[in-house]
Amino acid sequence: MPTIKIELLNHQHEVRAEEYSDSQTTHVHLMEREEEGFTYLACQRVEYAEGDRFKVTTKQPDSYIVVQMDETLNPSLIYVKGTVWEYEIPLAYKRAYPENAFTGSRHYVTARYATESEVNQYRNLALNPHDQKQDSSAFPHAHANVETRNDPTFFARNAIDGVYANCSHGSYPYQSWGINQQADAELTLDFGRKVELDRLGLVLRGDFPHDSWWKEVTIAFSDGSEEKFQTEKIRSVQYFDISPRTVEWLVLKRLIKGDETPFPALTQIEAYGRNV
Repeated sequence: MPTIKIELLNHQHEVRAEEYSDSQTTHVHLMEREEEGFTYLACQRVEYAEGDRFKVTTKQPDSYIVVQMDETLNPSLIYVKGTVWEYEIPLAYKRAYPENAFTGSRHYVTARYATESEVNQYRNLALNPHDQKQDSSAFPHAHANVETRNDPTFFARNAIDGVYANCSHGSYPYQSWGINQQADAELTLDFGRKVELDRLGLVLRGDFPHDSWWKEVTIAFSDGSEEKFQTEKIRSVQYFDISPRTVEWLVLKRLIKGDETPFPALTQIEAYGRNV
């Protein structure tokens, strides 16, 4: 099994250390670890600071790995292009995360190679609780041509974080993709590799009467095809079966509002299929 390494770096990309003393000695434990197949970092005396990030390095390039960078985040099966993935600890974006995320001094984070069965299973290929606003060479990754006020509670990444609460809006657990009332708003879901899809799911935000909703949406695929869907004013997942197609990305666009209320938004997008 190839090795996988995880490090905690500061804003200067230096490896952070955990320091503690007993009656006679000061101990310094560097926050880095490399093992075959699975690795972790654990500490009791490290508080995160602005600019801190985890760096995961794989011996095997273009790998599927399973990561969990905080106990409040569900593990993510991600595809990493190349051999390095960096996860910036989102201290500046805390409103879109659980209140106790990345807090305190006791932490346990993990990274491992995905199993063959995990890689090949039929699943929601859009799901990634560890997605970040900026491209980090990890996929799936969501980005958009507009995000309301550059507010983290309205970032595109919120639409693939696996949190389905949609009867309100704003801070966690009601984060969503907000379009800032922009008529030409588009969200791109990049898989980073070829996948075969046959089903899509949409969860519209439903903070009525504050919210509007979309009665029609279009999804364009990287193979040149497009699908138009009629959507309803409901809070539950709306599923759409499509003819199987192999794609690398899709774009949600041409969002037609169902009423004149100014604030439609997307809570989750799902894309079901398999890796090719």
